[in-house]
Amino acid sequence: MDADLMQLLEECIQQLNCGNLTETQLRNLGYAIAAKHTKCQSLLYLQTATTAVTADVIGMLLVESGVVSNGPFDPADWPYKTALEAISDGWRVIRFPVQLPVGHTQDTHIVCEFILEKWE
Repeated sequence: MDADLMQLLEECIQQLNCGNLTETQLRNLGYAIAAKHTKCQSLLYLQTATTAVTADVIGMLLVESGVVSNGPFDPADWPYKTALEAISDGWRVIRFPVQLPVGHTQDTHIVCEFILEKWE
């Protein structure tokens, strides 16, 4: 729970212990909790050559606030070089890539895709 909500909760507990807790105070706490849960989901798709979280990112797609972006044109400017960097920045993996058995030749490449989410 975030610090503002904890402070409101502590104030309600103090008022309860003093016998002064009101319905309005409880409703305000409920409204504050509800407001914190109206976050928006962002999705991050990271393509890599292997299923390892430390594999270099070779492609990306970002969905934030309902807007789809391929990110910066230059891979050097991408926000994450590996899935592990994104995880360390608070992104949660919601799908790990599965490397499917397919015919592999010198002209084909296997691409693995991590899907990560963040609520903001």
